[in-house]
Amino acid sequence: MIESIINEAKPKMKSAVDSLVSNFKKIRTGRANPDILDNVIVSYYGVSTPLREMATIAVPEPMMITIKPWDRNALADIELAIRNSSLGLSPINDGVMVRLVLPPLTEERRKQIVKEVKKEGEQAKIAIRNIRGEAWGRVQEAERKGEATEDDRYRAEDLLNKLVAEKNKEIDQVVAAKEVEILKV
Repeated sequence: MIESIINEAKPKMKSAVDSLVSNFKKIRTGRANPDILDNVIVSYYGVSTPLREMATIAVPEPMMITIKPWDRNALADIELAIRNSSLGLSPINDGVMVRLVLPPLTEERRKQIVKEVKKEGEQAKIAIRNIRGEAWGRVQEAERKGEATEDDRYRAEDLLNKLVAEKNKEIDQVVAAKEVEILKV
């Protein structure tokens, strides 16, 4: 009984860490990263279409992203979607592709992004603790119902605490790596 509760909590905690890593890919750092365009949705002939599904995205230079649509008629739509996004970038449309030149981040902006990264890391830790709390509640309920012994409860508490500590350490490593990447000039 206790093992099944722990085994159900593990993938939930892993998905919380994976979600954090996925969110970090979309954060702009000092280098061009095509993942920052993942949330850009283009109105293509009246249909909301993710940019990745309608164009080839490349990084030819460290500070430039090129977007070459499969249909040239979509260039204006792509340009408009990027302008209206929260990226704060000015696309350059040359009739064949859209270029995004990423201006270098200022020291102040880098520090602001690091604060956001740390905040997201803390949110992931909160999610981990909530998953632990849910599992712990189920363990206590199992003990009350007589499905688990007091020893099982202590063992489950120890396993849950070790799992939380392991995931928190993993989150700290991910946050530290992203912080280094952001602050690197």
